Amino acid sequence: MGGHHLVLGKIEDFFTGETLDDTHDERYRQKIARFLVVEKGYPKEDIQSRRPLIVAADTRKGRIWVDFTVTVDDRRIMVIKYAPGSLVTRHRPALAISRLVEPYQIPVVVVTNGETADILDGENSILRTSGFDQIPSRAELLHNVQQAAYAFSPISPKRAEMEARIVYAFEIDGGCPCDDTACKIA
Repeated sequence: MGGHHLVLGKIEDFFTGETLDDTHDERYRQKIARFLVVEKGYPKEDIQSRRPLIVAADTRKGRIWVDFTVTVDDRRIMVIKYAPGSLVTRHRPALAISRLVEPYQIPVVVVTNGETADILDGENSILRTSGFDQIPSRAELLHNVQQAAYAFSPISPKRAEMEARIVYAFEIDGGCPCDDTACKIA
């Protein structure tokens, strides 16, 4: 049994077919994955799950797993952060993650607990809408890309450093010590 999660058995990963521990959190991640493909029209190959992200705060380093990143029209355009509980407490670290996974601002940031979701504008950090069914479809994102609705603003090295500190503070230092989804790197 890893971390503090109740392991209910084994579950197959929707994207890779890999066998994973069946936990409540993993069930929600698999629900999100199926929803993106079946309901929102994303091809599996446009979605990357469990993307490792190394962050640093001074001499301290850590690794987290970005739940989902979505590519449309050859650009990473949406990042999805899953976590149980309150969504509002996840906004700031998710926005910081959206400024670290690419050298530009990921325009759509989704924070979800698997039951509901907040959809944030990455560029200006505003809550655009709420509701699990409000997660944008591939067609909606493609339309916005084609209409040049997204700026894809470059992230400066100084900004990336500050955002990495935020992710480190929230996800590594502030994470549960028995959680095995984030770790400190010596």
